[in-house]
Amino acid sequence: MDGDGSPLGVVIAGANVHDTKLLAETLDSMTLFPPPPLPGELQHLCLDKGYDNPTGHAAVAEYGYTGHIRRIGEEKLDENHEKRHPARRWVVERTLAWLAKFRAVEVRRDVKPENYAGLVKFACVLIWTRIWHRLKAEGAG
Repeated sequence: MDGDGSPLGVVIAGANVHDTKLLAETLDSMTLFPPPPLPGELQHLCLDKGYDNPTGHAAVAEYGYTGHIRRIGEEKLDENHEKRHPARRWVVERTLAWLAKFRAVEVRRDVKPENYAGLVKFACVLIWTRIWHRLKAEGAG
């Protein structure tokens, strides 16, 4: 997902496969890429604590991103040892809730994974269209 919660890439796998093992495949599946960084700038990738392992770090390095992976057990605290910024995980959770609203995506009834992947990608296109219309309306208003 990007910062607005728009899906950038989709991978279909079994429920028993951990997300870390799908990170490289997910980065391969991206259809929209962020603009290339200017000279001297870095391309950032924010991930949650589940990617704090050698597989997650290797995938981030392989694709040339600067990984921002919170260490397990680490919290972002200010100088007074209090939480400084709330977590931004809600953007991802909101988009996953939007995907769950599509009945064909919520419960997989397709036998072939290709058919299910097509439905998920179509749902992502609809989400992109809705976000685009929202941003267009905000810019015009």
